[in-house]
Amino acid sequence: MIENDVSQSLVTLAIGFATIVLYLAACLAISVRQQKLTVVDTAWGLGFVLVGIVSVLVSDRGEGMPGPALLLIVLVGIWGVRLAFHLHTRNSGKDEDPRYQQLADADGRSFIRVALTRVFLPQGLAMFLVATPLMVGMNNAGLIGWLAWLGAAVWAVGFFFEAVGDWQLKQFKKNPDNKGEVMDQGLWRFTRHPNYFGDACVWTGIWLVAAASLPGLLTVISPIAMTFFLTKVTGASLNEKGMRETKPGYEDYVRRTSGFFPLPPKSRS
Repeated sequence: MIENDVSQSLVTLAIGFATIVLYLAACLAISVRQQKLTVVDTAWGLGFVLVGIVSVLVSDRGEGMPGPALLLIVLVGIWGVRLAFHLHTRNSGKDEDPRYQQLADADGRSFIRVALTRVFLPQGLAMFLVATPLMVGMNNAGLIGWLAWLGAAVWAVGFFFEAVGDWQLKQFKKNPDNKGEVMDQGLWRFTRHPNYFGDACVWTGIWLVAAASLPGLLTVISPIAMTFFLTKVTGASLNEKGMRETKPGYEDYVRRTSGFFPLPPKSRS
């Protein structure tokens, strides 16, 4: 039984990997045509939704969709579509994101080479690592157990922090009086990155849903990788570098506000 589960999981992972390659190749073509690297932002969330759909089709053994698989596709679908819509509307009609523009201008290489080697290839590898519990968990049969419900609860906490944090920041930026000011209201009082914290919780929850089986348990690399990317690579560290350069009050905000996990803010004194 375990050998069959492992074998089926490997097949799903292989097809999922091929799906990611083809999907991001198409997104790369769009990026090159538009000469904008921010295309990858919208592609990120939708890519997981596509991988989930393909994994469902591959893992279906003719017995209908089991509860855990249905739960996974619902959780990933809600998260991925919301994130893609949020990032697309945020970037639509605007110039290239400064972080991407810096990459494009860094060493004089062609746009397509920068897009492939510095953006889409790293994003593809990250997507595959993070999506492993989604792909493997689709093979979990039976009813939704307590561990999966726990995962759904962790996902819900993460989705709240991510969605509400993004909405609060959007409303803050709409007010012209806040131009040049540091967002330190709402969830942003308790963590400097409620959206990144939420993202990490979302994928921890998805991993818990998949962890009801041994192959799913072994995909713990997903929440570890996501948290690492968000805190050390493309997320918080890169974002804060720019904030320190453009927001005069950001250092004081850093001193009184937790960097990742939500905690009560420290006194301004």
